[in-house]
Amino acid sequence: MRTTNRSWMVLLAGVALVPAAVAIAQDAVRLEGTMDQAGSVETSCNRVLATDYDPHKGEQFGRNVSIWQLEDGSAVLFQSGMTIDADGAPNAYNPENTGLDDISNAGEPGHWEGIVANGEGMPLVQGPDDPFPGYYISCTALWDRTKPPTDPTRFVDASKIPYIVLPGALSRQIGAQLGDFAVVFNTRNSRSAYAIFADIGTLGEGSMALASKLGIWADARNGGTRGGVLYLLFPGTGNRQPRPIEEIESATQKIFEGWGGTDRLHSCLVPNESEASAQ
Repeated sequence: MRTTNRSWMVLLAGVALVPAAVAIAQDAVRLEGTMDQAGSVETSCNRVLATDYDPHKGEQFGRNVSIWQLEDGSAVLFQSGMTIDADGAPNAYNPENTGLDDISNAGEPGHWEGIVANGEGMPLVQGPDDPFPGYYISCTALWDRTKPPTDPTRFVDASKIPYIVLPGALSRQIGAQLGDFAVVFNTRNSRSAYAIFADIGTLGEGSMALASKLGIWADARNGGTRGGVLYLLFPGTGNRQPRPIEEIESATQKIFEGWGGTDRLHSCLVPNESEASAQ
C-alpha cells in the first residue's frame, strides 16, 4: 500500500453538473451555501475538522491531510493526491512480478494484504478455469460473501470498478463502512466519478478504473497524481456488498443530489467565519 498526503485547499470553486457526474474547476470564486427556494434540499454546510491525518512519517506528499466532517454526519471530505490500486484485479500480481502492480504493494511473505493466501501464508494461484491462470488471487477488503474465498471474482476488480481506499482507523473514526458511496473530483481537469469504498490501505488511493475516469494516469506501478483530487464520502450509505458499476453510479447520483448536490458542495468549499478568522 502506498502513502499519499496533501493539505486541504479551502478555496475551490466552479462546480458544474455534467452528465452522471460533477466537475470542479479551480477558478477561486467564493461560493456561499443557501437553502433552495423550495426548502427541500439542504445546501448549508456546517463542518468540523475531524482530524489532520498523518498516516506515516516521511509521507510522499509531505504534509497532513485535513479530514472535514459535516456536523450532521452526512458526509466527509478531504483533498489529497491519488496513488493507484490494482487490488482485486485478477491480473494484478503473479510470481514473475509482471502483473498490473508490483508485488511489493500486495504485502510480504507471511503478511499478504492484496493476495489471498493459504493457512501457511503461501499465496494462492489461479487455476486453468480462472480469469488469469498462474496469477495470484488478488483481494480487496470488500468482497462478495456468496462466492468462495478462492474465486478471483469474489473481490472488487480495480481495473473495472471505480473505488476508493481508506485507512482502517480513519474509516472507523468517521463512521465509514466498506461499501459506502463517494464522489471523487479531479480539480485540475474538471472531471469526476462516482465510486465505492472497497479497500483498506493508505489515504488518497483509488482504483485503476477510478483514476481512468478522472483522467489520471491509471498505471498501478507508475501512475497517479500528487494533488488536486477531492474526495466526498457518504458514510453509512452502502450495504457492505460489492456493486456493479451501474448501481454505483445510479445510487451515488441519487445520494449526492439528495444531500444537496453542487449547491451544498459549494458551501463546503468555503471556510466558515471561525475558520477564516483563524487563518
